[in-house]
Amino acid sequence: MTRRRGIPGARAVHHVAYTVPDLEQAIEFFVEVIGAELIYTEGPVQDREGDWMTRKLAVDAAAVARVAMLRLGPVTNLELFEYTAPDQRRELPRNSDWGGHHLAIHVTDVDAAAAYLRAQPGVRVLGDPETITDGPIAGDRWVYFVAPWGMQLELINIPAGAPFEQETAARPYQSDRPWSNH
Repeated sequence: MTRRRGIPGARAVHHVAYTVPDLEQAIEFFVEVIGAELIYTEGPVQDREGDWMTRKLAVDAAAVARVAMLRLGPVTNLELFEYTAPDQRRELPRNSDWGGHHLAIHVTDVDAAAAYLRAQPGVRVLGDPETITDGPIAGDRWVYFVAPWGMQLELINIPAGAPFEQETAARPYQSDRPWSNH
């Protein structure tokens, strides 16, 4: 008998979430530059009398959050939080720090997407796109870029037939549909 692994009833990743310093700035960036669609905003979320914020979100009891949910292409929901909190750290982690992160966007042409981003106010593209020439993801063309508030993102195009596919039947999801929020 095979033991089933994972969360019972799991169907999909519903969303990824990031805390940003300025919710309006982040919404504008993701909608106007990246092409997301704003689904809703909510807040302030807080518990003025109790410790709900600590019990449910593991933040200071006096923390206040505002939230936005965006649709980011055909399969991704992006939740953004802006917090105010007495013990708030305001330094973004580097990719090498614990909690470091980036959000990668698959594009058909990394070079064209990088050129587009270089023309966007406040966006910083980290060097020129590169193609990985060996290893499990040989053929992957990529470049990182930084949002106006410092969040790191990546443009990526990894073609089918990468060397890792010889070692496993597992495949990362790759959309064959154009970027659309519907």
